[in-house]
Formats: sequence, C-alpha cells, structure tokens
Amino acid sequence: MKALEVLHDILAWDVNKECCLLMLMNMKHVMNSQLSFLGCANTCMLLASSPVFRRQQFLIRSLGGGIHHHTHSANMQDLRSVEADAESIIQAITPALDPSRHKGQAGKIAVIGGCREYTGAPYFAAISALKIGADLSHVFCTKDAAPVIKSYSPELIVHPVLEESYSVREEDRKVISSKVLAEVDKWMERFDCLVIGPGLGRDPFLLDCVSEIMRHARQSNIPIVIDGDGLFLITDNLDLVSGYALAVLTPNVNEYKRLVQKVLSSEVNDVGASQQLLSLAKKIGNVTILKKGKSDLISDGDTVKSVSIYGSPRRCGGQGDILSGSVAVFLSWARQHISAADSNSNLSCKNPAVLGCIAGSAMMRKAASLAFSNKKRSTVTGDIIGCLGKSLEDICPANS
Repeated sequence: MKALEVLHDILAWDVNKECCLLMLMNMKHVMNSQLSFLGCANTCMLLASSPVFRRQQFLIRSLGGGIHHHTHSANMQDLRSVEADAESIIQAITPALDPSRHKGQAGKIAVIGGCREYTGAPYFAAISALKIGADLSHVFCTKDAAPVIKSYSPELIVHPVLEESYSVREEDRKVISSKVLAEVDKWMERFDCLVIGPGLGRDPFLLDCVSEIMRHARQSNIPIVIDGDGLFLITDNLDLVSGYALAVLTPNVNEYKRLVQKVLSSEVNDVGASQQLLSLAKKIGNVTILKKGKSDLISDGDTVKSVSIYGSPRRCGGQGDILSGSVAVFLSWARQHISAADSNSNLSCKNPAVLGCIAGSAMMRKAASLAFSNKKRSTVTGDIIGCLGKSLEDICPANS
C-alpha cells in the first residue's frame, strides 16, 4: 500500500508539472486574446490529451483502483440517467380496447384534493385520467369545493366528504375525522390508484384526515401518486410513504429542494443530479420519485431513468396536475401488465411505479408540444388535456 501511495505522489507531481507548464502557456494566450473562458477550456482539453495524463490514468487503472479518490470520482461519473424508451413502454402497458372487457377494467382512479381556494387542480388531474383512458375518475374534496368541481364536468364522480378546520368544532374533530375516513374507506378497495394532493390546501385538520387515508391505502396495497400539497404533507411526515414501493412522488423544483434538505440535509446538486435523486429515493425506502424539470428524472433508489422528449416552452399552471393523473393511469396499467399470467413482456424494468412515471411524463410532454404547436402563447392547461388522446393515439393506435 505504501508503494501505491509513493507511486501516486510521483504521478501526481508529473501531471501537476505539466499542468503548470500548460497554464503558463495558456496565460499568454489569454492576455493576448482576452478570452479567458476559451483559455480555460483549452487548458482542460490540452491536459486531457497530454501523454503524461493518459499515462497516469492507465497506471492507476492497472493498479485496480488503488487510489480511493480516483475510484470514487469514477463511480460518481459512471452514474448517468438512462433515457427511457417511453414509446415502447407505452405500447407495452396500454391495454387493448377489447369489447369483452367491462367498465372499470381500464382503470378506476381517485383524486384526494380540492378545497375552497383550489378547485381547478383536482379537476385537471381527474379529467386527465379519463382522457388517457381510465374508465372511472373520482374526486374526494371538501363540501365547498364539490359544487364547483361538479360544474366543470359531469364525467367526474365527486364526493364532498372532506372537512376543513373552520367548519369543525374542536370537541367534534375525532368524530368527524372517523366519519371522513369511513366514507373514503367505503370506496377504497375499488380504486387502482390514488392521486393525493392536487388542490388539497394546507389546513391542519384536512391534512390529518388525508394522512389517515394514506395509511389505509398502504394497508390495502393501493398505489399512491403524491403531488402538490400532498408533498408538503409527506415532507414532514415521511413515515406515510417510507418503504412503500407503490408510492410515487412528483416534486417540482421547490418541492424537490425541500425534500433534499429534509431527507439528505443538503442542497440540490445539479451536477450530480442522478446520484442525488438515487440517494433520496433510497433514503425514503425505495419510493419512486419523478423529479420534474427540463428533463424529467425518475428513480426508485435502484436505477435512474430520464425522459427528455421536447414538451412546451409555455409554462402555464396545471401541467403538474395533468402529469399526476396520467402517471396514476399508466401505473395501474403497468401493474396489470406485469401481473398478467400471460404476460410475455420484454420490458427490462418490472417496477410499475417507474414504468408509470416514464409513460406519464412522455405523454404529458407530447400533449404539451402538440398543444403549443396549435395555440402558442395562449396555450392553457385545458388545451394540453385536449391533446392527450391524440398523443396516445399516435403512439398506440386504438385499432391496432
């Protein structure tokens, strides 16, 4: 081991000496051209191509990675998100339109969300699930939100069962909480996936009730997709999802930042984004996380996938709600596909949560791109929802 350390010191001096010479040469170039950024880039290129540098790398590799920090650096560089073959996944997991199937077999989705202030978000998530191809879509919301959401579409089944603190006396909280849970429980076993959070708000009593709903969903082994204020809830109550393989988190930039600070006690690292996402998902017990961004990154703690299909430069509100509803449907379809006795799928990934995220992300992006090509700056969430069917048809024709 001592010999390796001595060899490393000699090689390091060899490279540092050449690096210094190159830097001196480059300083002259910088002073003459005043292009400091170009000079730095040239230095890196020259160093990387130098015989001494290549010789050092070869010798260290020959020693089997004996120098720890080189090995660690290589491992960090080796982790790259793999672009998912989203279209193949969508084609594989989307069920055929078989006339022998009955209502409900293509998916029954429930959205837990909607309060006085926010009625659009749960509607967007629930109607997107229907537009993707789910048979039934429910919304469990507060009594104030229910008439508004009902007025948006007769297609949705709306349950006005949730309560907020302002309408509940302190001495009645326990009784009302039990009633809320009982109402949701009557339907729980019928659902293929829950979407928790769109338009939920942050009322303490309401969040306590939703926490119990999530616990019951886990006990029933029902997948849950968590977005919006649902992420606010679980960030301070990680036990609600920790270790649950059928939980999907879909954070935006700020929601992801809070999760990283809470779970990893660090700041977001854009350079090592894949490694950090992998660590975060693993630390929460191998839940699946869909980190929204220029490219969506997806990890279940074992692998990292990316979806970089071009979407839309128009960033209207509500796109995250479309995504959560879409992921819920594809997750339930992926679960059916994997568990089917006659399934001979060649899909390398067998995690329905990851597959659902990849498919939902791609579908959302394709629909956003199509909507923007038609509406440009005036594109709003409803336009994107209207393009979901066409986007899926382009990939997976209904008559195929």
